[in-house]
Amino acid sequence: MKPRLKIDILTIFPEVVQGPLSESIIGRAVSGGVVDLKAHDLRDWCRDRHRKVDDEPYGGGPGMVMKPEPFFAAVRELRRDATRVVLMTPQGQRLQQSMVRDYAGNCSHLIILCGHYEGIDHRVVEALVDDEISIGDYVLTNGAIAAAVFVDAVVRLIPGVLGDERSPEEESFAEGEGLLEAPCYTRPVQFEGMEVPEILLSGHHERIDEWQRKRSVERTLQNRPDLLPGDDGE
Repeated sequence: MKPRLKIDILTIFPEVVQGPLSESIIGRAVSGGVVDLKAHDLRDWCRDRHRKVDDEPYGGGPGMVMKPEPFFAAVRELRRDATRVVLMTPQGQRLQQSMVRDYAGNCSHLIILCGHYEGIDHRVVEALVDDEISIGDYVLTNGAIAAAVFVDAVVRLIPGVLGDERSPEEESFAEGEGLLEAPCYTRPVQFEGMEVPEILLSGHHERIDEWQRKRSVERTLQNRPDLLPGDDGE
């Protein structure tokens, strides 16, 4: 079976992404051939004997900047006609579920670049990168951690990866209204004085759907009012 999506991750810490992406749903997608996923050590494309990936920044300042040469060499070797090159960076566009759906449905090959230190030489961004992606308004130790999050979000939406194809339709940020998911419960019915809402035990699907819809709106209003139409998030 030909993989639905090929992913090449370029990082100086391949083990950071190999761990979480080899387990559970994503691990099964890889072992089942739905996804071809490889985490590469960027140092394999260094040409000097010390395999140096960073140097001091021009203009001064703290820290080190990742050199352009290994990124250019790696992308040129791995890139194909339909490849999209993504850079994980706090300066990028904040990742949204609609973007995740686009990657899952319309991409056949992703090359993901992971920065470290004070960042990557900007010539890499100018010449190689199609999309700059941030997973949130905070800074991580390195881009490999963000890459693992990004890949997990994308791969799980590829058809055939989740056991129940209805699952993405009922999650938070689902296509359409984009509300947060309603609370969910399982056995036992009673636990430490707390009970499962009676409506969920009724078997009346229309009333359950109505209850879930109301709880979804309430939860969104409480935790993410910016997602509601006409709300400016203030």
